[in-house]
Amino acid sequence: QLKLVESGGGVVQPGGSLRLSCEASGFTFRNYAMSWYRQVPGKERELVAEIYSGGGSGGAGTIKYADSVKGRFTISRDNAKNMVYLQMNGLKPEDTAVYYCNRGSWFGQGTQVTVSS
Repeated sequence: QLKLVESGGGVVQPGGSLRLSCEASGFTFRNYAMSWYRQVPGKERELVAEIYSGGGSGGAGTIKYADSVKGRFTISRDNAKNMVYLQMNGLKPEDTAVYYCNRGSWFGQGTQVTVSS
């Protein structure tokens, strides 16, 4: 059974950093692109970052970011550990949202990120 479990959310001041982690199981992780989405109440879920599969134990393929996070967020993956990460630096109040790990039509349960002074 496919499972995605996020962790690493929390409360941080503007300008701070957080690192989100997603542990994947139930499928051949290295064969699939993985993404991070976020959602705030009343708005549609939006794509934050995507990392394609590059094969190998630690490889990664093409990476894409939403314009709003370029230069601040970094997505990475570890195919040997079935993990995908989102390093978030220079956080802004508008980054406050529930962040979801994604593969295709599957989403994890989400982790709350709150940026507030």
